[in-house]
Amino acid sequence: MLITGRSCRIAGLTGIFAMVMPLTIQGQESANERNARSLIHEAINDSRLITLSGNTRPEAVAANDAGRIPDSTELEHMMLQLRRSAAQEAAAGKFIDDLHNPSSPNYHHWLTAAQFGDRFGASPDDIAKITSWLEQRGFRVNRVYEGGTLIDFSGNAAQVASAFHTEIHRIRTGDETHIANMSDPRIPEALAPAIAGVVSLHDFKPHPLLTPKTKYTIGAGVFAVSPADLATIYNFNPVFSGGNTGQGQNVVVIEDTNVFSTADWATFRSKFGLSGFAGGTFVQAHPGGCTNPGVNGDDVEAILDAEWASAAAPSATITLASCANTLTTFGGLIAMVNLLNSASPPPIVSVSYGECEAFNGAASNAAYSAVYQQAVAEGVSVFVASGDEGAASCDANVRKATHGIGISGFASTPYNVAVGGTDFGDTFSNTTSVFWNTTNTPTFGSAKFYIPEIPWNDSCASSLIAIFEGFASTVGTGGFCNSAAGKANFLTTAAGSGGPSGCATGTASISGVVSGSCAGQVKPVWQAGVPGIPPDGVRDIPDVSLFAANGVWGHYYPFCWSDTARGGAACTGDPSGWSGAGGTSFGAPIMAGIQALVNNKKGGPQGNPNYVYYGVAAAQYGAGGLTACKSNLGPGAAASCVFYDVTAGDMDVNCTGTHNCFIPSGVNGALVTATAQAYRAGAGWDFATGLGTVNVANLVAVWP
Repeated sequence: MLITGRSCRIAGLTGIFAMVMPLTIQGQESANERNARSLIHEAINDSRLITLSGNTRPEAVAANDAGRIPDSTELEHMMLQLRRSAAQEAAAGKFIDDLHNPSSPNYHHWLTAAQFGDRFGASPDDIAKITSWLEQRGFRVNRVYEGGTLIDFSGNAAQVASAFHTEIHRIRTGDETHIANMSDPRIPEALAPAIAGVVSLHDFKPHPLLTPKTKYTIGAGVFAVSPADLATIYNFNPVFSGGNTGQGQNVVVIEDTNVFSTADWATFRSKFGLSGFAGGTFVQAHPGGCTNPGVNGDDVEAILDAEWASAAAPSATITLASCANTLTTFGGLIAMVNLLNSASPPPIVSVSYGECEAFNGAASNAAYSAVYQQAVAEGVSVFVASGDEGAASCDANVRKATHGIGISGFASTPYNVAVGGTDFGDTFSNTTSVFWNTTNTPTFGSAKFYIPEIPWNDSCASSLIAIFEGFASTVGTGGFCNSAAGKANFLTTAAGSGGPSGCATGTASISGVVSGSCAGQVKPVWQAGVPGIPPDGVRDIPDVSLFAANGVWGHYYPFCWSDTARGGAACTGDPSGWSGAGGTSFGAPIMAGIQALVNNKKGGPQGNPNYVYYGVAAAQYGAGGLTACKSNLGPGAAASCVFYDVTAGDMDVNCTGTHNCFIPSGVNGALVTATAQAYRAGAGWDFATGLGTVNVANLVAVWP
């Protein structure tokens, strides 16, 4: 969508379901076998305790301590994450692989939540002992989830202190006041083999992954990416014209809020020509009868997720599933767990929130991995935004990275698709007129065809921005990050995220830094076979990317969010006056919408798409695709390309301090590994954009 004029003003921002096959599963266990795998073998002795390490927020230190909260403070819907034996964990992983292996008798034989719990959940005997222990200490056990990996319980602060041997205090950080446990929880040693931890004992919530439209734009033009542009650039149109627009599919966006106005979704579709596709509907639901959250400051995330999922699958049902946050639990987690343990789990889920592994904590990281694993076993495809902070996900929404390299624990599990972010390279190459028309269509489309892409990066540490601004280097006294222009407009961590999993388990010895006993998620079997994947033994993200920029090179997403009291804009007139933003939170629901097109064609749920993505990419990049499918070829890329390989630019961000920060001179440096920038795009897979971006028609066509 062409936006006329050179104005760079900020746009309106502050800051049904899947069929489950009732089949006999190969190797299904009996009740006796389930009890035989019990892990609790000793009498529970409260005087013999063990610490659940890695479960204290870094902010919970004496300098921030504002005193203990009242003992009577109610802590609703805490989540106890259960643990499996190593053998059972391996069996679950093997079974997930078999579900995606066409040669296996279990191929696509998705489980119900109860079947998953019977086979891979905690034993009934262990669950009985744990729930009895909780109740004896005064807690209310609200629900033992059918999947057998989570127990929902409630109590007060005094009961938490008594049972888990940690006090809950008020924590003051800057202008905010929170509550948090002041030390890692401790539990009886006898229970430790079966309990991974309490998912959280604090009220720090994950952040939505959108970045407001930048106040400063370089280059000569501003082109907002409309749904029509998206369809042209990523080749949706052959799928749409072939009659596949996601009809009969359901895409669920996970939230902790309702939208401000459901009319915004209808206005977005009407203005951009999507209402012409029959069948598209929008539903808000509160799974499992959870508390309706109403509208809060995250409603901006909720509406853009719903609108852009619909842009990718305009005839699908878009369901916003939300639950209210409690003092200790993210409402989005409650919503997703309730959905997955229902009789009809959704086939596709999108998550646009995140928190770095080192802040998230070992128990919470384990919880998201377990929840997504159950989802995949049920056939659910889970898409998660990789983050908006380059490789510095512990430094979200700040002007500089100080915690070194770290990635989101929401996105780093082996069971989700992590969606990264790109920008378009036409402004850098001074070729905007080649790729964009000078006028819009009636649905505000102006893109001509596929546009070469670069990693999304607003930082002065971007080598491309530095070059464009006339600097030979990003760092050093004479580098762009230490120049007047760089410091004025480009000190930021805003960039598409990627990197290696580093602190999914263990305890950081330095607050928020991958250190101490931190360890990453193990590399999944499907993350192989593609040039560029590092032999590092851990899960690396992202998997795929889509456009996610917020305007630094003149490109961003418009959306209808009429909550003007919280920074929205009236959805009237030309969409250039609507709210505008970027972020990987756009990519996740769009990829979820693309999956709806796949599911529609294939006639059912597909589980974890990464098994297909990496297999297709291995074939493409091993057969000349490293040359023929380079993104910088633009429309000259081979017609058969499923992935466009982004090879130019980087998602490096500026930093200070000593953690992965290279400062040869001056004040501001750039994030680095031991040997290179963190991180550059390159041939094949890379930390900046994963496998690259997608040609939707080709992806749908080759899906096996």
